[in-house]
Amino acid sequence: MTKSITMLGIETSCDETSVAVMRDGKLHSNIVSSQFVHGQYGGVVPELASRAHQKLMIPIVEEACAKANVVFAELSAVAGVRGPGLMGSLLVGLNFGKSFAYGLGIPFIGVNHMEAHIYSNFIDEPYPAFPLVCLTVSGGHTQLVLMRKDFSFELIGETRDDAAGEAFDKVAKLLGLGYPGGPKIDAHAKQGNPAAIDFPRSYLEGDAFGFSFSGIKTSVLYYMRDNHPNGISQQQLDDICASFQASVVDVLVNKTLLASKELGVKNIALAGGVSANSRLRSEMSRAALEAGLQLCIPKSEYCTDNAAMIAALGYRKYLRNSYSPLSETAVASLELAAHL
Repeated sequence: MTKSITMLGIETSCDETSVAVMRDGKLHSNIVSSQFVHGQYGGVVPELASRAHQKLMIPIVEEACAKANVVFAELSAVAGVRGPGLMGSLLVGLNFGKSFAYGLGIPFIGVNHMEAHIYSNFIDEPYPAFPLVCLTVSGGHTQLVLMRKDFSFELIGETRDDAAGEAFDKVAKLLGLGYPGGPKIDAHAKQGNPAAIDFPRSYLEGDAFGFSFSGIKTSVLYYMRDNHPNGISQQQLDDICASFQASVVDVLVNKTLLASKELGVKNIALAGGVSANSRLRSEMSRAALEAGLQLCIPKSEYCTDNAAMIAALGYRKYLRNSYSPLSETAVASLELAAHL
């Protein structure tokens, strides 16, 4: 009888403390603890984030294993994020994961946070087919990645300045909506008219797959200054959110479809926190259907930072005997790398 492969995944790249258990490729638990303290500061405070991870790490590991009905002795390996992310946060999860694996006498697998976002599409079946183009959009990254096969990553486009999620947060702050901005703008946009204001779409002539979102943020600032110096009504706020969101989503969708067409790839996927945005999901689904493309979008709970995607990637690396040395350390600016 073949022994089950039971993977423990740990995610602490930013301000979410998350632990998941996956057995033979099937998810059995995914516990996520969010740190709401950062809202009062308008963004993540690194020192507060790392302290919270230290406090929560052991209780959440115990909770995830209990929910999955798994005892520590049954674990086959531990997977943890080594980058990119906040250095203090990364070190908490990475060092705990290495120590935990060493104590149990099992392998440790360090994973790339951005690769894990892509592999959130491989948590639930049906899995996307290769080759595929994945649009990864989050607070820190906006990337188009071509995968010709498993563990093959080719970065074909990325943002020159603000990431899409960063633009959402900055515009939300400008509008007085608070942090995190993405869900708040999405909620207001559902009540607004996306055609109310013609905000610009930046397509970067000469850089077909590149992105730039600093200009749209400035456009919202100027629009508010020139048209609403004394404040705005609820309907005006909803219309601004809907119009801003539409401008960002249009660029994301059109660039992804252009990459698919130019590269002759019929499979596309979404990943990252912004892929939970309702308009992005609906517009990408509509565009993919019209273009005859196969689209894979993770469940909303797998879009934001979570350990299920860490476990999913760790499981596949385990099958390839791709383990990490205990000397492996965190890299805050870790980039995508092909594993051929």
